Amino acid sequence: MRASDIPVAKRSLFSWVFAYNLHLQGILLAVIIITVFARVLPLEMQKRVVNEAIKLRDVDLLMLYCGIYLVSVLVASGLKYLINILQTVIGQRALAEMRNALYHHLLTLPLSFFRKTQPGLVVASLVNELVAAGDFAGEALAVPITSLLTLLVFAAYLTWLNPILAAVSLSIYPVVLLIIPLLQKKANQANKKRVDATRQYSDIIVEAVSGIHEIQGNGSYRIENQRHDQVVENLRKIRVVWNLLRFGIKTGNNFFTNLSPFLVFILGGYLTIHGRLELGALVAFLSAQEKLYDPWKELIEFYQSYQDAIVRYRRTMEYFDAAPEYQLAPLDRAPYHLHGGLEVQNMSFATEGGIPLLQGITLSLKPGEHLALVGFSGSGKSTLALCVGQLYRYTGGHVLIDGREVAEMTKTDIINNVGFVSQSPFIFGGTIERNLLYGCEARNQAAGAHATPPLPTLDQIIEVLQQTGIFVDVLRFGLNALLSPQRDRELMDVLVRVRANFQRDFGGPLADSVEFFNAQNFLHHSSIAENLIFGTAIDPAFETPNLPHTPYFLEFMERAQLTRPLLNLGAQLARQMVDILGNLPPQDIFFRESPIQPEELDTYKQLVQRLGKQPLHELPAGDREKLLILGLRFTPGRHKTVALPGLLEKRVMAGRALFKAAVERDFPEALAFYQASAYIHSQTILNNILFGKSKSSSFQAEERINQSIVQVLIEEDLLEKIIEIGMKFDVGSKGDRLSGGQRQKVAIARAFLKNPEILIMDEATSALDNKSQARIQRLLEARFKGRTTVIAVLHRLDVVKNFDQIAVMKAGKIVELGPYEELMDRKGTFYELVTGRK
Repeated sequence: MRASDIPVAKRSLFSWVFAYNLHLQGILLAVIIITVFARVLPLEMQKRVVNEAIKLRDVDLLMLYCGIYLVSVLVASGLKYLINILQTVIGQRALAEMRNALYHHLLTLPLSFFRKTQPGLVVASLVNELVAAGDFAGEALAVPITSLLTLLVFAAYLTWLNPILAAVSLSIYPVVLLIIPLLQKKANQANKKRVDATRQYSDIIVEAVSGIHEIQGNGSYRIENQRHDQVVENLRKIRVVWNLLRFGIKTGNNFFTNLSPFLVFILGGYLTIHGRLELGALVAFLSAQEKLYDPWKELIEFYQSYQDAIVRYRRTMEYFDAAPEYQLAPLDRAPYHLHGGLEVQNMSFATEGGIPLLQGITLSLKPGEHLALVGFSGSGKSTLALCVGQLYRYTGGHVLIDGREVAEMTKTDIINNVGFVSQSPFIFGGTIERNLLYGCEARNQAAGAHATPPLPTLDQIIEVLQQTGIFVDVLRFGLNALLSPQRDRELMDVLVRVRANFQRDFGGPLADSVEFFNAQNFLHHSSIAENLIFGTAIDPAFETPNLPHTPYFLEFMERAQLTRPLLNLGAQLARQMVDILGNLPPQDIFFRESPIQPEELDTYKQLVQRLGKQPLHELPAGDREKLLILGLRFTPGRHKTVALPGLLEKRVMAGRALFKAAVERDFPEALAFYQASAYIHSQTILNNILFGKSKSSSFQAEERINQSIVQVLIEEDLLEKIIEIGMKFDVGSKGDRLSGGQRQKVAIARAFLKNPEILIMDEATSALDNKSQARIQRLLEARFKGRTTVIAVLHRLDVVKNFDQIAVMKAGKIVELGPYEELMDRKGTFYELVTGRK
């Protein structure tokens, strides 16, 4: 059996060494052999330099031997680097294959495995624990063969130089071979504890991050800190013991290897003094004996890394040594295409601990019929739905779809015919489009070479977006997108034309709602600062909050004679706002029409007190800056407690042109000025079309503006393009940039686009408002009735009237089954649930 045919959790560590790297290992072996002999040659040259070249005073011979020495050192160094490269390539390839195989295996494991497995353990195993095994795969051939060959060759060379001296020098290594394994055995035991403790630490971190909502909501910081600190302390103690044992091995090895030169000095010196050993031979012997330390050290380190790798590898594979509950794909047939007829016969389900959750479940549905599962909390509604969909493996009875046993079908059969929407759907990182097409792409890839429906077209996607109520959200994402000058130049040009058409067609009707940008007009619904720059900042220094701190802008204000009137305006605003808001609580609702923020009120109270004691021009620079900030924030159409001085308005309009000319001369890349004929790269599509500011924040005004923009997009045949852009919106990690309702709508749209023969909805509309829930229910009745078999777990009983069958569950059993009117007439459990009467 090939290594790749063995389940990944059953494979040995050594199976990864050759499985994907046989040719590289062959090259590596050849390079190692050449390298070992290249490392011996310099020793012989040392001996000959001393015994021949120096003794005979032969310069030519000296240069020859030194040249050979240099070439051999360069060759050995180059080959050693090549060995390191090959080791790295082999090790990283083996690590990648291990991770791929284990991850692929992991995704097929039963849901019961994940209920008892913390995400931190999985992350630690794939990210950290397999690294040592991958590194070992790169070293498995190179290090031991290189080290052993080097030891053997050097030992042979030493024996050739002097057998007695060689025997004494090598006598310490058998002693080391007895001591090191004893210490390593204890180090392995400590390493196993370290691996387990590290996993536990990862679990605690992942759990805390995942449950941060509950931790902060309950203020349980001390509880979580204590748990964390206890685990860290336990891990600290284990790591101390583990490292002490590792260092003990290294220290013992170093002691014995350093003892060898001592023996050589005594015996070799004695033999040389008495003329029984040449001086050159002693020099070569000392060099060779010293070089013995390197391969021996590498062997010891390899032994330690092997022990570390084998412990971590076995620990990881033991944990994931579980089998998938179902075969992934059929071997000798195409995936089934089912019609959705369902027959459940005396089905039961019990946990691994033997606790029964479902008992004696019996029901049947014709293709296209809709079943509502209702009942008390914990009655087994979701468990029944998941057993039908093969997510749980029922432990007794039968579940038949079109007469075929669900437990005997492959995952591909189910994927090809069943769609799921859960109560808390998972949204994958990436775009909305990726999430919408996720089910369709998974179905097509699972089917492989067999015929599958094509992916939905844009028109089909838009239709489902409208049906599920997320169309407006996706459109808004598209309108709020920024375009790229390099990629979207053609669309930008079109949008500039759309802007002109929008103002032509809707400028009049929206005049009371929008203040359109016009270089000749003062914008009463924009701040003084926004009126001055009349554009958007590219350089952060020119962003409106930063203008009061930007020297270039302050110098311009002085030249344009704007500083003094803005300080006066700021002082007037400060007095008025402190007088009006001084005794009110610092809540946003009271500050909506004020240029002062709630957190700034106390600061401006103190400033107003100082204004009453000294003239404006004598105020310190910090106070003048605060007043200037207020003046630049002033928006006449919003901050109506103070009137805009006519002189200041004229100076601002004059300053706008001067500022534009100055910035274009001095900082041409700092600002993008508003021009009716140019697209504003730093603004969204919506702002580019609107080219103005809303005069009101009311919902009605925003709705009028949005409807007008949608109308012009439809007229310009751009609506689909904006939807395409909106579907590229990045939803963030786990969809955290979407609301709960948006996530649920995306999940419903994902299932609807797949258009399965059986649709399982496990409280799929629980996060939606009543209007959205009613829309989804009407869609199920209009689009899926008679075409798709629907099994819906519901908690709202006002939407179940039109289901073909209603199963009322209690304590893992179906206590009532039938249509709505029939169950109400019985005046049984369902009647009690609906009416609240017994």
